[in-house]
Amino acid sequence: MATRKRKTFDPSLKLEVVRMINEQGQSVKNVSESMSIGTTAIRRWLAQYGAERSGQSGIGKPLTVEQQRIRQLELENQQLRQDVTILKKASAFFAREMK
Repeated sequence: MATRKRKTFDPSLKLEVVRMINEQGQSVKNVSESMSIGTTAIRRWLAQYGAERSGQSGIGKPLTVEQQRIRQLELENQQLRQDVTILKKASAFFAREMK
């Protein structure tokens, strides 16, 4: 049995699809057929966009620039916290060794 490779879509394309539906009033079915994108994916993007607009992080990769930046900053913050923890442990270790 062959496995299908999952299509990936650029966040800007996802955002454009969402805007076509929300701002231009096109139906999910019309956009799905015209762009050869599954309706399930489009509905998921609509839910993601709605979550992001209400201030939540949503599920999956962020669509809006603001949420992309927030996600990036959260990852940097997490890395910095790990670095601080390692440095605290190292300084405690060397402080004991110096005695």
